[in-house]
Amino acid sequence: MSYAGDKGGGGILNQLRIEGLRYHGWGPIELTIGPAECVCLFGASGSGKTLLLRAIADLDPHDGFLFLNELECNDIPAPQWRRRVGMLPAESQWWHDDVSGHFSTPDKRRLQDLDLDQDILTWQVGRLSTGERQRLALARLLNTRPQALLLDEPTASLDPESTRCAEATIAAYRAETGAPVLWVTHDQQQAQRVACRSYRMNEGNITLQVHT
Repeated sequence: MSYAGDKGGGGILNQLRIEGLRYHGWGPIELTIGPAECVCLFGASGSGKTLLLRAIADLDPHDGFLFLNELECNDIPAPQWRRRVGMLPAESQWWHDDVSGHFSTPDKRRLQDLDLDQDILTWQVGRLSTGERQRLALARLLNTRPQALLLDEPTASLDPESTRCAEATIAAYRAETGAPVLWVTHDQQQAQRVACRSYRMNEGNITLQVHT
């Protein structure tokens, strides 16, 4: 197994480390996600889950420290950080009329893994169903090869079969690249399937969740 974060075959693996993170008056958050590890985050609406992801992606103001390996967020411009720490929002934006305009070099194997025919690249965005948009948004994010993933309910609009495809695709990406994953979900059964560990968020604080 090879990891994108390796240096010379025996160096640093991808690790996302959050130290004393405060955002929108909430926190501090302390969390380390190791190479290829998936951490799930639960919580009621308004508990701060999406805002936490946005802070980690350097999209919202925050205090504290964010590290990808030994690289600290404040040491590079925000767009460069976001290329390394890729966030999939619950509702992705589409700025071209056609699907192909959102992919420089589409990975047709990944489209197939997500149960999407490659002909979908020729479609107009307005023709897509909600589930197709969600799967294409995931494919688009993975196509940029981020070193860490922040996923905001990436399967919320998918049927069970498409959900399984998305979960398997994310698992394969973790195994291939060693990317740590922070995954927001309301589905505890999903967390039991995909997560190495889970946390519950309440008013900006997280506590370890024990699955039963």
